[in-house]
Amino acid sequence: MDLGEIPPDRPVLIAGPTASGKSALALRIAQEGGGVVVNADALQVYAGWRVLTARPSPDEEALAPHALFGHVGMEEPYSVGHWLREVAPILAGPLRPIIVGGTGLYLSALTEGLAEVPATPPEIRAEADGLSLETLLAGLDPGTAAGLDRRNRARVQRAWEVRRATGRGLAEWQAETPPPLLPLGRAHALVLRPEVPWLNARIARRFDSMLAEGALEEVRSLLPRWRERAPAFRALGAEELRACLEGRLTPAEARDRAVVVSRAYAKRQRTWFRSRMDAWRALPLP
Repeated sequence: MDLGEIPPDRPVLIAGPTASGKSALALRIAQEGGGVVVNADALQVYAGWRVLTARPSPDEEALAPHALFGHVGMEEPYSVGHWLREVAPILAGPLRPIIVGGTGLYLSALTEGLAEVPATPPEIRAEADGLSLETLLAGLDPGTAAGLDRRNRARVQRAWEVRRATGRGLAEWQAETPPPLLPLGRAHALVLRPEVPWLNARIARRFDSMLAEGALEEVRSLLPRWRERAPAFRALGAEELRACLEGRLTPAEARDRAVVVSRAYAKRQRTWFRSRMDAWRALPLP
């Protein structure tokens, strides 16, 4: 795209499915027009991941200022609320923020606002961890259940925990959402819309590159600290590579399953972006 079309005095938002090239675009904008590249990916915040989450390399980080990448410990709690609190001073800082990521909830919360839902007590989180997805779904109020991706356990569990802890459905809390930190009209918002065959091929190539760059060794280093269902350990391909290291999958099986999982996640991302980002400027790819 022609970067001259991007106003130099407005924050830039870049959304897109995994492997679509959004990080490269953000870096290019920062190099040519100035600014700080700000992470909006829920897994790239964690210090334990670089290769498997395609976090910018040290060489890439040296080309322009970067923020909110790899700064959270694997055992630390982190949520969209934490992210918004860390983004706020960057929005008020001297450098133009170029906010890039595939976590739609982060970007929607930034531009639409986020309900101030109380944190989940540890004992309720532990209770929820032991329940099946079907049980969690059965415990939701109709208003909340209607707006959820019922296959996304993390979202379903969070909604269940909110109702269990507060006695109110998540939808009721969301109805009291305060004004957003960055209204969409104050930003230059871009959403990448790649052709599916092109993206699927890129996902496979990128995972092969990750393996060549040490993704398996990255997972191996985290095995002693592994926590089932903890948000930090939900990186795409992590569970498959863990199964390989534990002898439950061959390397080829782990690779193929990780690619399938990544493509399925990209499909869910595209669905989110179509339903929630119709006011963003779409960039067809390739």
